[in-house]
Amino acid sequence: MAQNTRTAPAGTPTNVTQNHTKGGIGESTLRPDGTLKVTGEFAYSSDMWHEDMLWGQTLRSTVAHAEIVSIDISEALAMGGVYAVLTYDDLPAEMKNYGLEIQDTPVLANGRVRHHGEPVALIAADHPETARRAAAKVKIEYRELPLVTDEASALAEDAPLIHEGRDDHHSGHVPHPNIVHRQPIIRGDADEAAKRADVIVTGEYTFGMQDQAFLGPESGLAVPAEDGGVDLYVATQWLHSDLKQIAPVLGLPEEKVRMTLSGVGGAFGGREDISMQIHACLLALRTGKPVKIVYNRFESFFGHVHRHPAKLWYEHGATKDGKITHMKCRIVLDGGAYASASPAVVGNASSLSVGPYVIDDVEIEAVALYTNNPPCGAMRGFGAVQACFAYEAQMDKLAAKLGMDPVEFRQLNAMEQGTIMPTGQVVDSPAPVAELLRRVKARPMPPEQQWLAAGEQADVRALPGGLSNTTHGEGVVRGVGYAVGIKNVGFSEGFDDYSTARVRIEVINGEPVAMVHTAMAEVGQGGVTVHAQIARTELGVTQVTIHPADTQVGSAGSTSASRQTYMTGGAVKNTCEKVREAVLEIGRRKFGSYHPAWATAELLLENGKVVTDGGEVLADLADVLEDEAVDQEHEFRHRPTVAFDLRTGQGDGHVQYTFAAHRAVVEVDTELGLVKVIELATAQDVGKALNMLSVVGQIQGGTTQGLGVAVMEEIIVDPKTAKVRNPSFTDYLIPTILDTPTIPVDVLELADPNAPYGLRGLGEAPTLSSTPAVLAAIRNATGLELNKTPVRPEALTGTL
Repeated sequence: MAQNTRTAPAGTPTNVTQNHTKGGIGESTLRPDGTLKVTGEFAYSSDMWHEDMLWGQTLRSTVAHAEIVSIDISEALAMGGVYAVLTYDDLPAEMKNYGLEIQDTPVLANGRVRHHGEPVALIAADHPETARRAAAKVKIEYRELPLVTDEASALAEDAPLIHEGRDDHHSGHVPHPNIVHRQPIIRGDADEAAKRADVIVTGEYTFGMQDQAFLGPESGLAVPAEDGGVDLYVATQWLHSDLKQIAPVLGLPEEKVRMTLSGVGGAFGGREDISMQIHACLLALRTGKPVKIVYNRFESFFGHVHRHPAKLWYEHGATKDGKITHMKCRIVLDGGAYASASPAVVGNASSLSVGPYVIDDVEIEAVALYTNNPPCGAMRGFGAVQACFAYEAQMDKLAAKLGMDPVEFRQLNAMEQGTIMPTGQVVDSPAPVAELLRRVKARPMPPEQQWLAAGEQADVRALPGGLSNTTHGEGVVRGVGYAVGIKNVGFSEGFDDYSTARVRIEVINGEPVAMVHTAMAEVGQGGVTVHAQIARTELGVTQVTIHPADTQVGSAGSTSASRQTYMTGGAVKNTCEKVREAVLEIGRRKFGSYHPAWATAELLLENGKVVTDGGEVLADLADVLEDEAVDQEHEFRHRPTVAFDLRTGQGDGHVQYTFAAHRAVVEVDTELGLVKVIELATAQDVGKALNMLSVVGQIQGGTTQGLGVAVMEEIIVDPKTAKVRNPSFTDYLIPTILDTPTIPVDVLELADPNAPYGLRGLGEAPTLSSTPAVLAAIRNATGLELNKTPVRPEALTGTL
């Protein structure tokens, strides 16, 4: 008997339970650019090419502080193949300075250089070697000026002023013009609380200048346009911030400077400031030809800011039962010749200087100085790294003086949800500090001296000194150390922090496809992966295209401050929700008469279909949309913050806090001063892991950068000349795979109710506590105080 069959009209419900769309949040989907990068096929900004392009070269100062007496460019201009040589006098606009917050950085030096490697002239030529040779023919006569290199020389009565006639918004409240910004924080009465202390410990700590050491050098391509503007393809962290600094010095409206993100080979804060962007545009507009600039490694060390070196003075007191009574500290950050992000770094260093502990009575001061040292600004951890190094050393000192276990002492004083920060801000989301410490302490210890049982077959790579084959086990001592840190997420202190996302959904070849367009800089953090996961989750589609980041969409803010998944991820989620509602409205209009669920049920988009929350399918997305497309753009903002009071430091200055703890296990050859980090176990609360694979990678990467500054990384600046002595990867050492230990990761997911999906920004926190954990372990092995990073062999052998 034949069955009755009929074709149901589109929009007729069927009783099919749908699974969630694959590749959504919570899954460890692979990076779309991952295979291309590991096979060498990914196009970085340094790979860009344009027909008939020229090559740009920057001529930089060879001294740190000097008057420019004269510049002679005649020989350079006379060279064949040279199209342009530009100096300060050739700048086209009235605005000749730029800067993230304070516009104190000249595009090219104007009569004076303030640091070693400052840009003085630009050359465009038809070959990079021609450009380099032309730069060598520019003759500059300098008259050297007295140097400012530290706090004493910066604040002396007769100190040379790095910037005379300051009129920026910080100048009115600093006690000396060579102080970029000062932030005190006063809460309670530290002097009175000190009287209750049974023990008091003090410490003076020195944190070295660290480089971001990204592998992809600064590079970009500027192409002059027919409308008199310029198209710039560049590796950066913040397209719209660059745009606001570039356009005025070119004398162009912003709409005539069109920026597109090109492949970025790492950043870590070092691309938040302008490097070659303006220079390439100036040369392109002057010559009428595309101009490409690519720094070599030597120039890269001068082409971006570094982590602030710091001097930190701390005092803590505690009662005999282990409760901290008070804390006093003073933090002096060397900002170098120009402000960059120093004011914000000061705010972070001061507000987070207490660490993740309950201390009611504090007296804090943080300052950043102008000096003739290299400019310093944003780097992963942003002021909290230096403070964590010092306060965690203090925790170990207090525990030792009280005869307490260092982890138990920290747990006794650990903050939790509801704790009041020294700024008066209440920690209103989970703060599992004690639990993170418990987890790293509870991990099994790695076997001790694993190489011992192997005898002659031992792998020297497992020993201190590694392949240098200097140690065979004699004098090797194990040490274990712990640390925990606190970091803020997002821009703080009243900054209007927002991100924009444009989302489009349409049917292509019979299948619904979403396109996500933001200006987020993908610098390796995995944002392009997460944005696609969010779109799949919220729109129920499998196919998601990520549009190249550019300035044709609203700002996404900086890829920094651990903010992008929270902020631009939040913008993508918010916009997808609005697109989804628009799609459902189309469905109600077309198919609402077929089923009452269109009007009454909670409707979702899953696996390319419209479904009820009970799993009943109402329609295919393709049938709902047909030839229509839904395209929306929206901004997302986090809850507001306020600036810290300039006298007391009080105020709800931060959006969110994030926490990580580490246990370091080291083996130290005490005779040769060699350190082998065996394991760096970590535990971190991430709120919600949108992609666990990316989460673990970020935590392990941040941990490794903290390891680097603990035992090897430091830019050496000659105190007599203020010149950088080691601008190369030959002399500036970063951890390789042979230096990087096992990094077990324990992830907590305690949701922040104020954040999208409950997530926490996570990229920076592991960089904080890994450094002091390694130092604590080395102290534990050697018995030495070790108050400076990085720890060098001579500090361990007494030959310093």
